[in-house]
Order: sequence, then C-alpha cells, then structure tokens
Amino acid sequence: MKFSEYKDLIQDNLKKYFHEYSKNSSYSSQVWDSMAYTTLLDGKRLRAIMCLEIARLFGASIDDAMPLACSLEIMHAYSLIHDDLPSMDNDDMRRGKPSNHKVYGEAIATLAGDALISFGAQLIIDKMPKYISPNVTLDIVRDYLICAGAKGIVAGQCADINAENKKIDIENLKYIHKYKTGALFKCAILMGAKFANVDKEILTKLALYADNFGILFQVYDDIIDCTLTTDELGKTAGKDKLENKMTYVSVYGLEEAKNIFYSLIDKNHGILSSLNIKSEVFDNIYNMLIEKVKR
Repeated sequence: MKFSEYKDLIQDNLKKYFHEYSKNSSYSSQVWDSMAYTTLLDGKRLRAIMCLEIARLFGASIDDAMPLACSLEIMHAYSLIHDDLPSMDNDDMRRGKPSNHKVYGEAIATLAGDALISFGAQLIIDKMPKYISPNVTLDIVRDYLICAGAKGIVAGQCADINAENKKIDIENLKYIHKYKTGALFKCAILMGAKFANVDKEILTKLALYADNFGILFQVYDDIIDCTLTTDELGKTAGKDKLENKMTYVSVYGLEEAKNIFYSLIDKNHGILSSLNIKSEVFDNIYNMLIEKVKR
C-alpha cells in the first residue's frame, strides 16, 4: 500500500469512529466537535502509517490494526491541543488552521484533550480482534497509556516548560525530545510490532529504530522551524528562537543539525536491512522529510 493510500484510509476510519462514538452525546457534543476538529485536520499521519506498515511487514492485517493506528492519531491530537494552549506553547495556528482553543475556547479545548486520551484507549479495547490474546491487548493498551502520561508525552511537555528561558545541558534537551516527540513514534512502532506478534529480538531492534526516528524527527522539526515560513509549516515559524528555546540548531548549528539528521536516517536504514526489511512507505517518509530539510 502506498503512503497516500494509507493516509486516506486512516482519515476515513477516523471519521467513521468519531461518527460512531459521538452518537447520542447531546450534552457533550461540543467536546466531541472539539475532539474531532483537531484530530481530523489534514496532517501527515506519520505515526499511524508507521504502526500499520510495521504490522503489515510482519504479517498482520492492515484492517485489523487500523483501530490501533487511529488511536495514535487521537493521542497525537490530544498532545497538539494541549501543546497549543496559552499556558503551554501558546500557538494560534495548527496545520494551517486556528488552534483548537482559538475555535472552542481554552476550557473546552482542555477537556477535549483529556477526552481524547481515554477515547484512544477505549478504541483499542473495543476494536481489538478476538484472535489477539488478552495479554497482548493489555500490553498494547499499557504502552498507549504510558506514552500519554507522566512517563511519556506529559513528562516531555513538563520538562520543556521548565526549560523555557533557561540554558539547559544537552542531556536535558535530549530528555525533552525523547518524551515530548519520540515517545509517540516509539509507541506507534512497538504497538504495530506487538500486534504482529514479533519476537523479542526483533522488538529490541525496532525499539532502537523508533528511538532514532524520534530524535531525527525532532532534529527535522528544529531545522524547518528556522528555515521554512509560517505558510509552509502550517504553524508559527521561528517560535523556538523567539521564545529562546534550546534546540538542536541552537546547540549544534544548522549544518551540524542536518548532519545528525542524515546520520540517524542512515542508522535506521541499517536496522531495517539487518531485519531484511524493505519498505517503500518508510522510504517515502524519509524522502518527504529530506525534501523539507534541503529547502
């Protein structure tokens, strides 16, 4: 399946799930609208696509793994809504549209983010195929909830807030990005792998692959924040520098940040080769990122 086909399929299923679960919710209809607003905004769907592609590469059904992929986009939407809040990163734009709190207000946006976390977990449990063992289901849900919470995305966001207007060391910077950005990519890859019932040796290699991808994606994000325009980004350009945030670019310089980015891609190509995996979809993802880094 091609990248664009994955993306369309994920979008169609997200719409279907929101329609199914938001029925008969008159008292919370505004929250459901807010939840759907950010989740359904046009995005790359990288995390969901990576989950599905890993599952497919190791023999699992794409259709059966779809609820897992959608749960990741739902969790990602929660992180974006909360990240954009005035009390957090205070951004008025997301994916080229007004941020959730600019449309629904801070209170509803906060509640929508909260509700998305539980909705994603519920979707995994409700839609898990019966042939998947309860232990695997429990393991996947556990990964999802850890990623969403104080040992995952929240940990990274908290460290990021505490680092504002401070000079932090490189280890602190790596911690922020390992959890704020990398945790969800790792969750996506491991959930897809566990759904496909891969063995522990393969899971270890895929965990390293996921860690590398989380870092390289953050390096990519730091690079394009200072090289692309607001229209190209779909969010406010140059915010990291404006808010005096420590980034890979501010620490290493633009050219060395690019070298780190390319080096991590090479390492991940090596990991896939060691697993005898060739994926056009993963190649497309890297090419898409490289194209923007080269601008």
